[in-house]
Amino acid sequence: MEIPQNLDSKFRFILVAARRARQLQSGAKPLIQSPSKRPTRVAQQEVGAGLVPIEFVSLASLEKTTKKRAAK
Repeated sequence: MEIPQNLDSKFRFILVAARRARQLQSGAKPLIQSPSKRPTRVAQQEVGAGLVPIEFVSLASLEKTTKKRAAK
């Protein structure tokens, strides 16, 4: 499986596909028609096709969120 252009590493591809596979196992509807019924393979195909939205969070915004939560 090739890494989509919008992802920067194999590790991120695996993380995104794993999260999507968990959603599929919990009952989410597949976004594609696949000959495979295995959630992990379907998730990889969805991510590869660019159908799964990916949100990149910067370290700076993550630190701001953590500080706000600690201040409460």
